[in-house]
Amino acid sequence: MGRDLYGSGVSGVARVSFIIGRARSKPADRTANRLLNVMKRAAAAACVAIAASTMTSGAIAECASDRVSLRGPWGQAQFTVEIADTERSRATGLMNRESMPRGAGMLFLYDSPRAMTFWMRNTLIPLDILFISPQGEVLHIHQMAKPLDETLIPGPDGAIAVLEINGGLAETFGMTAGTEVQHNFFEKFGAKWPCEAS
Repeated sequence: MGRDLYGSGVSGVARVSFIIGRARSKPADRTANRLLNVMKRAAAAACVAIAASTMTSGAIAECASDRVSLRGPWGQAQFTVEIADTERSRATGLMNRESMPRGAGMLFLYDSPRAMTFWMRNTLIPLDILFISPQGEVLHIHQMAKPLDETLIPGPDGAIAVLEINGGLAETFGMTAGTEVQHNFFEKFGAKWPCEAS
């Protein structure tokens, strides 16, 4: 299982949901049910906001080969990743997977910058596809790539890596081109966010 994107924030949502769920076990009427649903959504949103605030404060762990950190004006996030750095692993990617943990992803690594194209053949889940420069800067984000769609998804010139995460997360966090990516792969290219700066 991948590390959850929101860390302790999600456990907070679970606790709030449990408490509200217990209160809802004996509803007085439909109005009470509606009110409890509104409270549950508001509590979940508050927990997510707290988690995002914690991330912005710099609570990101040091570099590791199976971890990618991202930061920008929107805050910070971290994903546990599988590495695709061979022709075979890059060709297979995330095909035939019915789900992926929210805090997980796949990092495609190449030997040199190039123009890349991706597609969603045999890919069952929507994905956000982030094209990354050798210095670890997001050049372009293709949001919500459609499952099973074989339309080619072109990236910009100069990308050397691609991060695939669950579709919709880039928009949820407000990620944009210019976001900095931290991973030990980018160190040899003069990373904008070097590992020692964690």
